[in-house]
Amino acid sequence: MRASLRGYWFLTWLGLFSNIGAIIFFAFVVSFYNPSFRVGNISFSAGIHWPSAVVGIVACSGLLAERRWGVILAIVALSMTIIGCTSHAIFLIQSEKYFSDLSIIASLISALNLMALIYWCRPAHRKTKRIRL
Repeated sequence: MRASLRGYWFLTWLGLFSNIGAIIFFAFVVSFYNPSFRVGNISFSAGIHWPSAVVGIVACSGLLAERRWGVILAIVALSMTIIGCTSHAIFLIQSEKYFSDLSIIASLISALNLMALIYWCRPAHRKTKRIRL
């Protein structure tokens, strides 16, 4: 691995493992978390969480290959995840009338993805000669 921007490889591998874990998490845990929200959780996971995780896995493969389109896909995947987790957290807070553990986890994931989005939007990722087209 060549010299790179600070945090590039760590966040790339963390994103790859997080996206694989998100597919497993939403497949087994969220879908069967609360029986009264089972249909809503399954449809929400199939509609936004699984596609954003798949785009995130493709983005991480592009980042591991040091391609510029990997950075663009990472921005898209993080934006999709922020939208999905934030709206899901708001839904859980309003429907359960209190902060449940799942709404706190969704809010935390949104905040972490926002920090990762700020990192990948840095101009240094577009100006480096290390990343190829």
